[in-house]
Amino acid sequence: MFLFFYYFYSTSNKNVMNKTCLECQDKIVGREDKKFCSDGCRNAYNNKMNKDQTNLMRNINNKLRKNYRILTELNPEEKTKITKNKLMSKGFDFDLITSIYTTKTGNIYYFVYDQGYLAVENESYVLVKK
Repeated sequence: MFLFFYYFYSTSNKNVMNKTCLECQDKIVGREDKKFCSDGCRNAYNNKMNKDQTNLMRNINNKLRKNYRILTELNPEEKTKITKNKLMSKGFDFDLITSIYTTKTGNIYYFVYDQGYLAVENESYVLVKK
């Protein structure tokens, strides 16, 4: 029994000592399946892996957030009528949406997450919330 325990303990410690942190390359002490030496390194690594990879993605996401803020600000009642000029003066970008919904009657709603708009007569829009 002692021999088995010694063999298991010595081989598992050798594997752990050879592993290095994916973020800072320091040696890892502890469990055999650990990938990082600390929570700080784990967070830094995951933040690097999950950040927007290109300026294009970052810019589009920023514009989508701006569109969402504009629609939320101008639509406090969950259904509001507004002019195109008012949306444009706030900096709304009509080219950036997240989804389109077509009703059975053929009306087309454009959404930025849960905030949407429908084009109506005289360059006016009805703002809605899903």
